[in-house]
Amino acid sequence: MSAVHGSAPRRVLVTGASGLLGGRVAALLRARGHAVRTFQRRPSAGSTDEVLGSLGDVAAVRRAVADMDAVIHLAAKVSITGAWDEFVATNIAGTNTLLAEARAAGVRDLVFVSSPSVAHLGAALAGAGAGVADPERARGHYARSKAAAELAALAADSPGFRVAAVRPHVVWGPGDTQLVERVIARARAGRLPLLDAGAALIDTTYIDNAAEAIVRGLERMEHARGQALVVTNGEPRPVGELIGGICRAAGVPAPAWSIPGWLARGAGSVIERAWTVAGARGLVRDEPPMTRFLAEQLSTAHWFDQRHTQAVLDWRPAVTVDEGLARLAVHYGGSGPGTDRRES
Repeated sequence: MSAVHGSAPRRVLVTGASGLLGGRVAALLRARGHAVRTFQRRPSAGSTDEVLGSLGDVAAVRRAVADMDAVIHLAAKVSITGAWDEFVATNIAGTNTLLAEARAAGVRDLVFVSSPSVAHLGAALAGAGAGVADPERARGHYARSKAAAELAALAADSPGFRVAAVRPHVVWGPGDTQLVERVIARARAGRLPLLDAGAALIDTTYIDNAAEAIVRGLERMEHARGQALVVTNGEPRPVGELIGGICRAAGVPAPAWSIPGWLARGAGSVIERAWTVAGARGLVRDEPPMTRFLAEQLSTAHWFDQRHTQAVLDWRPAVTVDEGLARLAVHYGGSGPGTDRRES
């Protein structure tokens, strides 16, 4: 077997491979001739070499990294609510365990899959660079925990253990439950308003482009090491236009009403606190319809300058937003979204 882009076949561990993006990354690595092992809580499709377990299980992590040349780390607790201790256990402590065990096992390279939210402090981002992860001021438990984990990962970079962070921004596509199916379900129920008329300009990343960029981070480790690279499609769109496109692809009415962003941010803070209390009492299990962080994301511009990322990775997104929406329409074929599935 031989891998493309001049990268020799390697033994690569992919954590969180039962999730949409992790599964796509593992499949792409196999297609390029790499030997892939996966590590996640439940079996993943197409994997013949997998270790089941959590990042909190040191013995399982040690088995997973044994004899591996490289690691792509996607496993995380991804949620807009939840107890801080849960995010610490998986995203911070779990990542530190993986870093220590990978280094001890002689792993050469590690790609930490992060998020632009680790450096988003609530203000508009227009043509921004990656920025430095800020666990003190990032918005929400997920972003703060991922920021701390990213700093730990990049601090571990050394000549014998090279580390890069890749931050895909708002990943979506067929099968996505984090954005696409939530938008569709809420739009169908008439519970999806636009904030500030959906005018905020945002960039997103189609799933295939995100997977390709992450794999390029491994293949281009000599150039990417020690850096955090934001990945997007490089096509900023008004958030209302993107939401409308998703709704049309699934055959549901696009949102036709709007509320002020300031009102949604205030309401989101109140709802989030109430949801946290109710969740602790076992009264709710789903996520709240609005949080302050979500309101900020829907009412604040956030798009990024991609020139540095594309130069370092020697990569360009292959699937445009419009092509992605067309694929989404084919995927749904007039039917609604399926059941919720989470990254593990």
